[in-house]
Amino acid sequence: MSIPHLPARYDHVGSFLRPQYLLEARDQKAKGEISAERLREVEDKAISEIVKFQQDVGLKSITDGEFRRTYFHLDFLEQLGGVTTEVGRLAVQNADGSTSLAPPTIKVVDKVRHAKDIQLADFQYLKSQVAPGNVAKVTIPSPTMLHFRGGRAGISKDAYPELDPVFYDDVAKAYGDELRSLAAAGCTYVQMDDTNLAYLCDEKMREAARQRGDDPNELPHRYAKFINKVVAQKPAGMTLAMHLCRGNFKSTHAAAGNYEPVAEALLKEMDIDAYFLEYDDDRSGDFRPLRYLPKGKLVVLGLVTTKFGELESKDTLKRRIAEAAQYAPLDQLALSPQCGFSSTVHGNNIAVEAQRQKLRLVIETAQEVWGDA
Repeated sequence: MSIPHLPARYDHVGSFLRPQYLLEARDQKAKGEISAERLREVEDKAISEIVKFQQDVGLKSITDGEFRRTYFHLDFLEQLGGVTTEVGRLAVQNADGSTSLAPPTIKVVDKVRHAKDIQLADFQYLKSQVAPGNVAKVTIPSPTMLHFRGGRAGISKDAYPELDPVFYDDVAKAYGDELRSLAAAGCTYVQMDDTNLAYLCDEKMREAARQRGDDPNELPHRYAKFINKVVAQKPAGMTLAMHLCRGNFKSTHAAAGNYEPVAEALLKEMDIDAYFLEYDDDRSGDFRPLRYLPKGKLVVLGLVTTKFGELESKDTLKRRIAEAAQYAPLDQLALSPQCGFSSTVHGNNIAVEAQRQKLRLVIETAQEVWGDA
């Protein structure tokens, strides 16, 4: 059974728990106690170790664990020309009396452009560590992040009196430049992480979009056209995947809801090669939205949770794969954890060893369902 696009029937979303020595080095760098060069040396060591971990487990798709990032999206987006980020300050108290940080904000303050190669050096180091026969995967935030978090109000009206088409074209061009720089260095696999389409499955988030002046029914179709502007610039031979996430901060989530409100735009209209969809609990709804999946595309079912250490049973995973196959052909499906283990530097509330157990479960289950492919 051939696999469209991906190196194996099993994959993972990308991030891993940071080792303590890396967290300490980041803290020292923030305090001015070590240089950026010294921090990078520490990151290199940690990345070399996490690459070996992934390969020892049996993964074919290998990432740097996102070990150079604090947040899965901000560290990339703030390096685009015309974009600034502001990490949230202390917010109001939560219902349980605790205090939490407001989400970081992203603002477009000028024309968006590709001011420099953002992931190139990181990819080159990753590729140097990956064994022959495996594939180095780069994860970047979806370009929709530049619009959804702040809406029209988060984008300078001086730079963009009208969003369509100039804003979307500029962002797509910046992403295209980044993809081209990666492709020239030998990158063949890029995954874009997108919370926005998943958030648009949640009525609370849909209402928030309405309050910002956006139509939540129209947004998925607009975002499909937006993503397609990026896909149109994808270098030949590169797989472009998308991961939908409902929030993955310290084992919590931000949204819930069936994929139905976005499924047609996501699966049918968007020209992406593969989709990583969260399906680890009831928050994701049923598999009926997969009926929109056209031939030639792949859905990676995120059936194994990264939020908690308890191990799923193979029988349950196989039953759920069979349920999904009622709506999309089995040969267009694959298996992965539902998200990364550490979408931000803080990490999920899960043991380091649980990462190995979860990934082995994914690999073994996929091999039993699809064979050695």
